[in-house]
Amino acid sequence: MSLKYYTLIGLAFISLLMSGCSSTPPPKSTYNNLCSIYNHDDDWKEAAQKSYKKWGTPPYVLMAMIHQESRFKPDAQPAREYALGLIPLPRRSSAYGYSQAKDGTWHDYMKATGNWGASRSDIDDSFDFIGWYNYQSYKRLKISRKDTYKLYLAYHEGQGGYSRRTYLKKKWLLAVAKKVSNRARMYKKQFRKCR
Repeated sequence: MSLKYYTLIGLAFISLLMSGCSSTPPPKSTYNNLCSIYNHDDDWKEAAQKSYKKWGTPPYVLMAMIHQESRFKPDAQPAREYALGLIPLPRRSSAYGYSQAKDGTWHDYMKATGNWGASRSDIDDSFDFIGWYNYQSYKRLKISRKDTYKLYLAYHEGQGGYSRRTYLKKKWLLAVAKKVSNRARMYKKQFRKCR
């Protein structure tokens, strides 16, 4: 058999592997209903459950945080500004993917877990990251893994920033954390019905 044949077989195999790892972002019309998100693609439910079993943050908290960070978009990034309307400037942050994890924190996660192949655009890895990060907040800051409000503040400000209470100078952030907490509460009620 020719080299061309083996190349095609190899590419088909890689495509098959990658399709098994990808999830379909839910349509915007499902954002307010956890059961609809799960019914759209059960990868969301499986990834949230897997992270919950490993790290202890309930699925409804994880889903609310993912919603806030990326609106379920695998390639979400901070907006880019342009000089003179033409020249792209560097982004204000290296945050990327479902979890909006920054480069340094993502590297810390990979090093701590040994998950060196992790991708911020992979739903399993993103849920695992948020679960891991919340577990660090639980250990270091004694924040309950069910306390969405405080977990989100620590997630946004970093554990050091949370310890220094930097969030108290950011009324907008306190409002966002409240919004994420309310969404988690809504998802929790729905979660009981869609198991």
